[in-house]
Amino acid sequence: MKEVTPLSNSVTHHLSAKDSILKQVIAEVDWPEIVSTGNVFHDLMSCVIEQQIHYRSTKKTFAKLLAEASLEELTSDNFEEFEEQALGDVKLSMRKYETIVEVVAFFQRHLPDWLGMSNAEVRETLGSIKGIGPWTIDMILLYTLERPDVFPAQDYHLRLVMEQLYGIGPKRITSGMKKIAENWAPYQSFGVKYLLSWKETNKRRKQ
Repeated sequence: MKEVTPLSNSVTHHLSAKDSILKQVIAEVDWPEIVSTGNVFHDLMSCVIEQQIHYRSTKKTFAKLLAEASLEELTSDNFEEFEEQALGDVKLSMRKYETIVEVVAFFQRHLPDWLGMSNAEVRETLGSIKGIGPWTIDMILLYTLERPDVFPAQDYHLRLVMEQLYGIGPKRITSGMKKIAENWAPYQSFGVKYLLSWKETNKRRKQ
């Protein structure tokens, strides 16, 4: 059963009115409810280690590593324990290892007020960490901080589903995606989550 709240009503009405394809998607899938950890460190590590944020992971590699270390949530304080009990057996590229070191060092030095930052400030702060790129920052804004108007144009799975549903040619995929998503503002994040939810729902139906 689809959850109905003032927010979901506003979002679905806006997106349905602005995009006929998204209107059909919304009719087919449930409201994309995701319970965020609110833990930027935890989710950054998921992105670095698994190359996917754990909310969207199918392999559950990060969750398995946490279980090995008997941890529910990763912090800069318990990272050493996580490293000793779980991370040691994982083969990481030098680039990933270096990024992990940079993330840990950053959080040992800083305690940012993520909730008090604008999207631009979050991008600037996370972008200062060596190895953290635009896609990872978009995932933090979308899933961890739950910002309502984020569009990760470089997301591989989003590109696939928008190419399929909107018939955007590969040569103009990025510009085409952004042009479509502009109509979703100020709820671009929800448009993204609906499309990715539709993709996963279709995948399960075919199995």
